[in-house]
Amino acid sequence: MTEHYLGVKQVAERLGITQGALLSLKLPEPDAMIGRTRGWSAETIDEWNRNRPGRGVGGGRPRKHPKDEEQAT
Repeated sequence: MTEHYLGVKQVAERLGITQGALLSLKLPEPDAMIGRTRGWSAETIDEWNRNRPGRGVGGGRPRKHPKDEEQAT
C-alpha cells in the first residue's frame, strides 16, 4: 500500500492558514523526509492540531471592558 504524505502547502490548506503562518508554528517531526522536503501523515497533523495550545495565551494587551469605558467618561 502506498503511503501519502502532506507537504507544507497541503498542511496549510488542511488547517485553513497560509503557508507563511504555518511556517511560524512549531510543527511536529515529519513522518518522512524526501531530500529536504518534509512530509506528514494526515493523522499526525490532525493529532498535533487537536493538542496544540490555543492562541494568545498570556500575551497581548488586555481588552477594555465596557465598565472601564463608562467609568472613564
